[in-house]
Amino acid sequence: MTATRLPAGFSGVDPPAVWPPTRGRPRPEALERALDSLPGVGVSLRGKLAKLGLRTIRDLLEYRPFRYEPAAPVRRIADLVPDEEVIVVGEVLDISERRRGRLKILKAKIGDDSAQISATWFNQPWLMTQLRPGTRVRLRGKADRYGFGVRSHDLGDAIATADFAPVYPATEDVPQKRIRDLAGAALEHARDLPDPLPAELKVREGLPLRADALHALHRPRTEAEAEEGRRRLALDELLVLQLGIARRVREREGTLAPALGEPGELIARYRAALPFELTPDQESAIRELDVDLARTVPMQRLLQGDVGSGKTVVALYALLRAVEAGRQGALMAPTETLAEQHFLTVEELCRDLGVPVVLLTSALPAKQHATARAQIASGEVQIAVGTHALIQREVDFADLAVAVVDEQHRFGVEQRQALTEGGPRAGVSASRAKPATLLSGIASDALGVEQRRALTESRSPHVLHMTATPIPRTLALTVYGDLAVTEIANPPASRKPIVTSWVTEERSSAAYQRLQRVLREGRQAYVVCPLIEESETSSARAAEQEAERLRRAELRDFRVGCLHGKLRPADRRELMARFKVRELDVLVATTVIEVGVDVPNATVMIVQEADRFGLAQLHQLRGRVGRGAEQSFCLLVSRAKGELTDAARERLEAMVRTTDGFELAEVDLEIRGGGQLLGTRQAGLSDLKFAKLRADRPLLERARAAARELGDLAGPLADEVDAMFAATDPATLA
Repeated sequence: MTATRLPAGFSGVDPPAVWPPTRGRPRPEALERALDSLPGVGVSLRGKLAKLGLRTIRDLLEYRPFRYEPAAPVRRIADLVPDEEVIVVGEVLDISERRRGRLKILKAKIGDDSAQISATWFNQPWLMTQLRPGTRVRLRGKADRYGFGVRSHDLGDAIATADFAPVYPATEDVPQKRIRDLAGAALEHARDLPDPLPAELKVREGLPLRADALHALHRPRTEAEAEEGRRRLALDELLVLQLGIARRVREREGTLAPALGEPGELIARYRAALPFELTPDQESAIRELDVDLARTVPMQRLLQGDVGSGKTVVALYALLRAVEAGRQGALMAPTETLAEQHFLTVEELCRDLGVPVVLLTSALPAKQHATARAQIASGEVQIAVGTHALIQREVDFADLAVAVVDEQHRFGVEQRQALTEGGPRAGVSASRAKPATLLSGIASDALGVEQRRALTESRSPHVLHMTATPIPRTLALTVYGDLAVTEIANPPASRKPIVTSWVTEERSSAAYQRLQRVLREGRQAYVVCPLIEESETSSARAAEQEAERLRRAELRDFRVGCLHGKLRPADRRELMARFKVRELDVLVATTVIEVGVDVPNATVMIVQEADRFGLAQLHQLRGRVGRGAEQSFCLLVSRAKGELTDAARERLEAMVRTTDGFELAEVDLEIRGGGQLLGTRQAGLSDLKFAKLRADRPLLERARAAARELGDLAGPLADEVDAMFAATDPATLA
């Protein structure tokens, strides 16, 4: 067989002969094989790949490079000049290895017919067995005063060092070369991936086959070819997304919500009780909420803003609108720490307004939990704040009208589904209908005949989704479909931008000396421990050990507390209260403080091993300081720069360059694509692998138009929409 020819419009060239020929029918089941089915992948490497989200052959095929190596000239060693990206071809003359702390440095003397130079690799000890004297190597990198810094190398064909070689998100455990090799092996299965687009659409749009697009993505000959392949794959996922949104909108038809009328006396008292003037952005958000809440169509709005922009004040406004109308409000947060913080803030403001508030989490003692449930069911409590405990089977609301979901992307699929579904429908069993009682707002066993008949139509409260992870507007509109988006872009005028610095570990002692001066001036600080692994127990242990070390060393003259998720809720609340009233100077913590913690006197944040954190998470951590009028500082401590991946360096440089969360979100799009921007990695809609939403707005419009044209579907495209729904939280579409 001959290789498949691409349609017109795909760079105007034929596929390379090395691309595999078309075979028979695709075998999608082959794509679900674990990666240890590929040559060279054992148990250890399989675990390391899983940390990158790579578990199956499909994952590898869909692992998009975030850039490509530009063209670089081949130079003789004698002709090298500093800081020019070049290719060097030579022979290994000698090789040695040494350690500097945890850093393993490999040096090889490379020679060609013109001269010799010393080439350096960091943390790649296995190369000792490959780079033996006499071995021919091809190196890509830059000459500097220390020799030749190697970015990539090949011992055979020019793959890693080639022009337009893909550069993937990588780690020191799984370097670029290994990912490139594995992606090449996965391409053998590219034609097992079904091509969902109707043939007529592909011909009209001049689109390549999906398999050819994958080859162009991972093994391009030119940057234009790689971009054309990416755009075909991006159109696939954007089209599936738009079809899914359209389906969800149709399913929502007929849902009703209570119209809450105009704001009244309670809202006037709330505004008067606030110790500050609302910002223009907050006032604009409130006006948009008032329009939504006056309608019987359930509000589905995303309220997003940077850290410290004042979203909670707007969210409480929405809850009080429900209370003012004689109904109830609920605020659900993903963690007990955040729920407790919200409760303390909301309860303090509501106490003087005469609005009863209750906290409901699974950590409450049984008697207290039962009391809170009874108060919610009777209507005695008008605002409930809690975790997913609010949507458990035994919790009924008397008359819920407004639900606020904070950091909604961090809930599990079933939890979010319970939070966005309508109320019980006729013919649905009690066991299935029960989880929706949070949003139904109706205790069905207390209803009369006419009221029960009314439940043949779904009933839902107004829902406000709230996130402190800024999302570029194009992404928000794309991922959330017709969800209305409200932005609070600007913080209160009294807030000063946080001064951010980046140092490596060897300079961290000087950082603690600076911290001591700030503490002696009466300020407080956070020290965030590195993200060792996913285990909360291990993270807690690391935080406790670091707190104890600091008490003995740099911070021995200060009061140091330790906060982590394994503490009992009562102990956690007590610790936070002590920090807030300045009984503690420094709080050593895990990422449990990422959101919700608000102590205006804390003006210093030190993040250890900051290179291990994502950009959105670093920005959230930084947002724990700068809450008052005093100048605040954030210090990012990383490993030696030679140990860092390109992506880690880009993240840290961006954090130093700007404090604007929306700008950082755009940077995150560039580094990682849209897939993980919403925080915790989600399948389905928030996992956009190929779309570059800053550049792909025209492509999105094409996908929307195609979705309108295609309507109801059968076949592979419909199967992909079904798969998306199976893996995706409906809240994302609601």
